[in-house]
Amino acid sequence: MRGTLDQHLCLTDLLDQDLTSYEYFHSLPREIQQKIIQEDIGSFEEMQDFVAGLR
Repeated sequence: MRGTLDQHLCLTDLLDQDLTSYEYFHSLPREIQQKIIQEDIGSFEEMQDFVAGLR
């Protein structure tokens, strides 16, 4: 069942189903959160890569 957390349909699913992603997302500045929302990131790794590319 672990594989289901690796791929999500949308950012909302990711944040609802994965505590690590939720905590990471909410630790980021609001402007970065907005960019992640616009991209509709679907995995924790994708979110980390995206944020790293912004910095």
